[in-house]
Amino acid sequence: MNKIIFKLNFALFVVLIFAITACNNSSTKSDKQPFTAVDVFQTQPRPANQTHVLELRADPIDTVRVAIIGLGMRGQGAVSRLSYIPETKIVALADVVPSNVEMAQNTLKEMGRPKADGYTDTEDWKEICKREDIDLVYICTHWDLHTPIAVYAMENGKHVASEVPAALTIEQAWQLVNTAEKTRKHMMMLENCNYDFFEMATLNMAQQGLFGEIVHAEGAYNHDLRFLLFDEKTGYWDMWRLKHNEKANGNLYPTHGLGPIAHALNIHRGDRMEYLVSVSSNQFGLTEYAKEKFGEDSEYAKKNYMKGDMSTTIIKTAKGKTMMIQHNITNPRPYSRIHMISGTKGFAQKWPLTGISLDPNGHSFLSEKSLDSLLSKYEHPIVKEVGEKARQVGGHGGMDFIMDYRLIYCLHNGLPLDQDVYDAAEWSSIIELSRVSVANQGMPVKIPDFTRGAWDELKTVKYYTK
Repeated sequence: MNKIIFKLNFALFVVLIFAITACNNSSTKSDKQPFTAVDVFQTQPRPANQTHVLELRADPIDTVRVAIIGLGMRGQGAVSRLSYIPETKIVALADVVPSNVEMAQNTLKEMGRPKADGYTDTEDWKEICKREDIDLVYICTHWDLHTPIAVYAMENGKHVASEVPAALTIEQAWQLVNTAEKTRKHMMMLENCNYDFFEMATLNMAQQGLFGEIVHAEGAYNHDLRFLLFDEKTGYWDMWRLKHNEKANGNLYPTHGLGPIAHALNIHRGDRMEYLVSVSSNQFGLTEYAKEKFGEDSEYAKKNYMKGDMSTTIIKTAKGKTMMIQHNITNPRPYSRIHMISGTKGFAQKWPLTGISLDPNGHSFLSEKSLDSLLSKYEHPIVKEVGEKARQVGGHGGMDFIMDYRLIYCLHNGLPLDQDVYDAAEWSSIIELSRVSVANQGMPVKIPDFTRGAWDELKTVKYYTK
């Protein structure tokens, strides 16, 4: 942290000197270079003897042997969904709450699957990662363990799938990238929103040019979670998510809104996120809610919650596109991930009102009948293949099952995964980058190039099939 503060102070010093110089010369010259975003976190050089893992292919796996670490809300769902996929075998289940392991074992039994080995000690994940009969470590713990487990698993020869976010800091993001490149193992962040039906249809539309040149896109995670943040029994174990709202101010959960639009814009497959500006409102919602629920003199009402209610981040890409990402979990408002795509020929949006408009009638949304017809015409091939099964299995309407199905499908067939380690690093990096920008009055901050120059080698996002 001291190194980061030093870099930031130095960067601000450079910006200040540049500003003073520019002001002193403004009366005599009009062609001054514009201010540039501050390079707080430089792109790290690639370690010797490593190459990028864009479109990484690993040996096909006949039956993917899975260990699920963390059996809270997300982990329990994963046990059920993966049990529907014939090419999987769940061999290990781990959680520090023994009843969670028992619940998962019961799910396996109900699904006609063999009992898995159960683990309940806090360090058991290390033993699991060392086992030779595991192909994939599937991480559903609290956020702080995502990167440590992922890195350790890859170092022990395992592919990794991690719940979001994959990393909490830029340093952790680089750890994921460097370890994946060194071990040549897959590291996928489980961004389920990329597989929602509307998002996949609009990705297909974008790739077929229906929106023309995409100019701007928006995503969000606006979801009132106050009742879960303050409820240890039905919410988050040990209230870990509430504690993150005490420690940091910025976009703490950017990937649900960012993932789908990043793929629509071909991020690190022909374009890259170059810099961001982020601001946050002050914090109001958590304190007010805590006072009403627990009393003004309660422990929760007196805490200092650093996270502002509304975080808004603007991103500029190398190809001149813009992206807007929001985060709000502490105000009463309808759920929204926005998912908006705006191009030179058309516009699409999912929340708060679902609609698509196209040239030459861009002022109005298509009629409901025309919208249904368009969505049917551009239904993504993967949804055509597995969408009905996904609706039956469920998981946020089916998108969770499509995500798991695609993960296992690609591992089983030796194909590149839909999401790679650079997606995981880039999307997660917004957490710390936004915190730096917010702490410095919306200062523009450069986004590291986690591909280290390879972002333009590919030209589009591909979801591979045999």
